[in-house]
Amino acid sequence: MPKADHWENVYRNKKFDAVSWYAPHLGDSLRLIEQLCPDKTAAIVDIGAGESTLVDDLLNHHYLDLSVLDISSTAIEFTKQRLGAQAAQVGWHVGDVTQYDFGSKKFDLWHDRAVFHFLTDPVARQVYVELVRRSVKPGGYVLMATFGPNGPLQCSGLEVVRYDDQQLHHVFGDNFQLMGSELTEHHTPMGTDQQFLYCWCQVSH
Repeated sequence: MPKADHWENVYRNKKFDAVSWYAPHLGDSLRLIEQLCPDKTAAIVDIGAGESTLVDDLLNHHYLDLSVLDISSTAIEFTKQRLGAQAAQVGWHVGDVTQYDFGSKKFDLWHDRAVFHFLTDPVARQVYVELVRRSVKPGGYVLMATFGPNGPLQCSGLEVVRYDDQQLHHVFGDNFQLMGSELTEHHTPMGTDQQFLYCWCQVSH
C-alpha cells in the first residue's frame, strides 16, 4: 500500500485521540521550541503534524509564522476545522516529506515528532536531510523526536528505526551541530509507554 493511502486510512478510521502517538499537548516539543526560538516572528514548520495540537499551542503562544506538513489531507482538514478562524494564520502543506519542496520558503526551526523514524530506507533518509538543508536558514534549528534506543520496533503496523543521539546526528552529518538531546517517555492512549529521543541541532552558517 502506498504511504499516503496507509496514513489516510489511519486518520479516517481512528479517532484523533486513539492513535498511539496522541498526546493532549506536545509539552516537550513546545518547551524546546520556545527555548530555541523565543522570537515570535520565527518561521517554524511542523513536519508530519497529523492531528496534533502543537500548532494550536504555538498560535496560543503568539507565534506568527507557522507552517504544517502532513501526508494525510484528512489529518490536515481535521486540524483546520479544529482551529476554525485561526487556520488562516497557518501555511498548510499536504505531501510526502521525501517528495516535497517548500520552494523559496525558509524556516528558522524544523520540528519533526515521529516521522523520521518511519524512514527505514537510507536513500529516503538522505532525501529528507537534503530537504532540511535546503529549507532551514543557516543558523536555524532542527528539532527531531524519534523512538529512542528502547522504543518500539514497529508503529501503526510499520517498521521503524530507533536512534540514540549520536546515531541520529550521524545521519544528518557535519553540517548540523548537535546542541542537546533528552530521552522522554510518551504515555500512549493504550496505557503503554514509549521511549522517545528528542535531539536538537543547529544548521551550520
